[in-house]
Amino acid sequence: MQVKDMFLKNEYFIFYFIVIACFLFVSNTCSANNDKERVLNYLSSLNNFSASFLQNDGENLSEGKVYIGDQRVRAEYLSPTHILIILDEDKAMYYNYDLEEDEFFNPKNTNAWVFYDIFRNPFFFEDGNIKIKNNELVLEKKGVAKDEKNFLIRVFFEKKPLVLRSIEVIIENEIVKLSIYNHRYYEEFDKDFFKLINPTLLN
Repeated sequence: MQVKDMFLKNEYFIFYFIVIACFLFVSNTCSANNDKERVLNYLSSLNNFSASFLQNDGENLSEGKVYIGDQRVRAEYLSPTHILIILDEDKAMYYNYDLEEDEFFNPKNTNAWVFYDIFRNPFFFEDGNIKIKNNELVLEKKGVAKDEKNFLIRVFFEKKPLVLRSIEVIIENEIVKLSIYNHRYYEEFDKDFFKLINPTLLN
């Protein structure tokens, strides 16, 4: 009789353990899905937005500002070299102020596509993963780019309040990290601000 009672107790213990484990798994999954939806909505809402950034590629440190419009992304490097980059989905412009040189290109043929997709492609991270660490959310996506290079993208957010803090892009063996600060929401931009045209022609 004692053996039977012990067996039944073990069965109850295992049953309750499975129920609790399933509950915790479902709760964590729901929480992660909610966090992912929050950060995707946040990224999609960054219209008329600007911020300062520090970029580190392991060899060089650059400083500049990024501007997010309805359709396009504008990045202006202020030091050590003054460079302007404007990105649309399939067209882009590069202008070097110091050399007075411009170049027009398809961002999909360069690593610039990453930054357009992060800010202006709301579906880019739909198959990505969200990780939670202390008061930080990390949106992560792995894949293969059109040039068949492997990439890993991590976007870091402060959780409460939800704020974009940094971006890390790894393509093959190249690593670029951007620290983002001085967030400005609801900016008003001039109608020519995101035009794909040599900026000296606008003056």
